[in-house]
Amino acid sequence: MNILTPPMGWNSWNTFGSNISDELIRSTARTMKEKGYLEAGYNYIVIDDCWSLRERDENGRLVPDPAKFPHGMKDLADYVHSLGFRFGMYSCAGVRTCAGYPSSFDHEFVDAKTFAEWGVDYLKYDFCNFPASADGKNRYATMSMALKASGRDILFAACNWGSGEPWKWMKSLGAHMYRSTGDIADNFKSFSGIARSQIDNFCMSGHDCFNDIDMLTVGMYGNGNVAFGQACTDEEYQTQFALWCMLGAPLMLGGDVRKMNDFCHALVLNRNLLRINQDSECRPPYIAYKGRVIYNGPDAAGGWEEYPDTGLTMFKHLSDNEFAIGYFNFAPKPGEVLFTFADAGIPYGSNVALELTDAITGESLGLQRDYYNLVIPAHGCRIILAKLVNV
Repeated sequence: MNILTPPMGWNSWNTFGSNISDELIRSTARTMKEKGYLEAGYNYIVIDDCWSLRERDENGRLVPDPAKFPHGMKDLADYVHSLGFRFGMYSCAGVRTCAGYPSSFDHEFVDAKTFAEWGVDYLKYDFCNFPASADGKNRYATMSMALKASGRDILFAACNWGSGEPWKWMKSLGAHMYRSTGDIADNFKSFSGIARSQIDNFCMSGHDCFNDIDMLTVGMYGNGNVAFGQACTDEEYQTQFALWCMLGAPLMLGGDVRKMNDFCHALVLNRNLLRINQDSECRPPYIAYKGRVIYNGPDAAGGWEEYPDTGLTMFKHLSDNEFAIGYFNFAPKPGEVLFTFADAGIPYGSNVALELTDAITGESLGLQRDYYNLVIPAHGCRIILAKLVNV
């Protein structure tokens, strides 16, 4: 099974938690089909925790909760497939899932076979309630082999929250993506901290095994299962989505797409941002600037305020000699974020300029040489597409 670009889709957990049902999944699939999400590449629809009964059946098999899923999982998977999507489910490497439902420890092969029979295409595999005496790497290897023996191609989304530095070994076990951080919450501190913690590790992410920094919270606005702390603003959601795209992380939506407002709908379907994320070369960004942001607005204490280590400029090589430049301001005030072209291998003496276009708005920014610094709003970003031009 070849996964050549970061997987894209939707997962039920961030908004709905345990409040899931057959109709929720069907209506979400219909909405994503009707509103262009499938066409844009969001092709996995994933049910997270809390889908089963509290005990296995007499044959040791997992049983979908008939109150939530009265038609069973095979029927639901068939419906999702009929719309053109792939169907995903959840289990866990421990003896119980994070919410306390039956899990796959010592049941890996029977569970993988069950998932295959239901038509599952994607398995999120969590790490709660894992026995202290067991070996985590071995159990992820076991589920990887169980999925391969199931008779069906199933994307293996390993989710051990970064335990044991999985970026160093998950690919060797056959995983197609791996969670490298703790759970996201719908606030700026959470998502920005998660993304920044993994910047140095995306050099080990790429074709067939991608660093997963958790499902997106774009469009939640403080509503739902992970709505903790100060809800994100439009500016912050744009920064979140741009970070995931520039880093090349999987794009698993976590908001209620049936209620997504126009801003967030346009954001997650932005063709240029998606093109950056899905670029065929899957290269990580290079950090061209990491330093302070200075605010000198009229209310600045003493005339200016300095925020150390809050400015970040990423330079990302794309296919066909194109580049993406991401300016990020993690400070609580607007300020200048720097980009000197020499720091990306384009000194002034090269007689090469960059032809720049705003990736989000499509605005032409003309030819620029030597440097191109931008004032970025608080918690905001700018994403620029660039091409080399001899001058």
